[in-house]
This record gives sequence, C-alpha cells and structure tokens, in this order.
Amino acid sequence: MGAQLRVYKRRIKSVTATKKITKAMEMIAASRIVKAQRQVAASTPYATELTRAVTAVATGSTTNHALTTEAENPTRAAILLITSDRGLAGGYSANALKAAEQLTERLHGEGKEVDAYIVGRKGVSYYGFRERKVTESWTGFTDNPTYADAKMVAAPLIAAIEKDTAEGGVDELHIVFTEFVSMLTQTPVQNRLLPLSLEQAKEETATKDEILPLFDFEPSAEDVLDALLPRYVESRIYNALLQAAASKHAATRRAMKSATDNAGELIKSLSRLANAARQAEITQEISEIVGGASALADATAGSDK
Repeated sequence: MGAQLRVYKRRIKSVTATKKITKAMEMIAASRIVKAQRQVAASTPYATELTRAVTAVATGSTTNHALTTEAENPTRAAILLITSDRGLAGGYSANALKAAEQLTERLHGEGKEVDAYIVGRKGVSYYGFRERKVTESWTGFTDNPTYADAKMVAAPLIAAIEKDTAEGGVDELHIVFTEFVSMLTQTPVQNRLLPLSLEQAKEETATKDEILPLFDFEPSAEDVLDALLPRYVESRIYNALLQAAASKHAATRRAMKSATDNAGELIKSLSRLANAARQAEITQEISEIVGGASALADATAGSDK
C-alpha cells in the first residue's frame, strides 16, 4: 500500500510541474496577443487604403497590367500558406493546412497546377512528410513577423506572377492564413491576391455613401501600377502574417488554459486517490495493531491458565 501512495505522490508532483509550465505559457501568449492585436489594427488601414489606390488606378485607366489582368486560360497558380513555427496551439496549423488542401483540390479541379509557398515549420513539415514539392519556404518569424519578412516572402511571388508560365511563372496568387476575429474565434481564410479582382477589392474597401475621388496618373497609369502593386502585395502579406500571429497566440493561450485546467482536475483526482490510499494504509495499520494486541491478550490469558 505504501508503494501505491508513493506512485500517486510522484504523479501529483509531475502534473503540478506541468501545470506551472502550461500556466506560464498561457500568460506569455496572453501578453503577446495584445501586441499582435495592436500591430493588426495598425496595418489594416494601410493595406485597405493601398488596395483602394490600386483599384482606383486599375479602374481609372485602360492599361492592361500583368498584375491586374486575368489570363485567358490560367494553367498555374501559387498558394502562399501561413502556418506556425511551433506547436502547442490546438488545431491552429491543422485548420490552415486543411483550408490549403481544399483550395488545392479546387484549383486542381479547374485544371491548374499548384506551386506551394510555405511560411512556418508546421507547414513545411506537413508537406515534407508527404514528399510534396515546396517551391519556397520561410521559417523562424511567425510569432513576431516584421515588414521586412513580408517583403522577403512577397519578392519571389511577385516575380513568379510577372513571368510567363512557360518560364516557371504563375497566373494566379492565392493566400491561406488564419484571420483573427476575436480571442475565442480564429478563422482560416482563402484569398486571391493576384490578379487583383477589382469588384472584390471595391467591395472590401467601400464604405456607405462614399464618393470615390478622381485621380490623374503621372507619369502613366502603368508606371503607377508598377510602383503600387508590389507594395500592395507586401502590405497584404504583412497583414496576413500579423493576423496569423495574433491567431496563433490566441490559440496557444486557449490550448494552454485548457491544459492548465485539465492538470488541475487531474491533481484533484490524484489527491483523492492518494488520500484514499493513505486512509486504507492507516486502516490496515490499525487493524494489524488491534489484531496483534488481541492475539497477545489471548496468548497471555492462555498462559495464566
């Protein structure tokens, strides 16, 4: 019985140490969410206004720019998938991977080849384990992305869509990331970045009863698009990276809180079992003492006769 009690005590000690770790991770994730939310709030207006500017240039001119013109028969698409570098975030990366799989199947159904661009070790590991080709990947900055990281990711994607498909280019660029809705809700989304859908861009940036301004383009609309569209891609990717980071921290906080609560419940359960084992041990000791005293009394009584 004593050995069983020692086992319970060792398990309680182990679970208590785990609870301290998960509680600390929960607090760290909670503190990071605040910073990530501020960054998302700061970057979203810039991305929205830049989209409005690009849309205005594209709709206010007759220029057929490579980054805004639909291919007649698109045959190749690129998907930028944003996952996490670390685990312990519940189904965060798994949900993003599922959304990317659905998009890939849809594009394949449309007769398009798909090039995968991956951000985050979880996505890289997922594709590597399945021996799938990854055109390019980036890791190490998903928890705290910077604009420089977004530019690094955007550069090969812009280059790919500017090339002809015969030279390894793509006709479309899609992005899959997890949108931060609230502390409790993070939703995987699929957006097409390029070619820019003007109708969708107008819907995303329009406000009620808004009168859109008129623009003059210097030196030309094509030159303005050449300058604005790379910034547009970079800003949208940066905003997606920030949204994903905030979502990851929220998912980590929720997962660690659940783990901390479960550890607390397990400690209570083990404590009850340890108390029961201790009570059984005490009862057995008392029974042995009483039995020994009774046997001694009987032996003494027999010797007196």
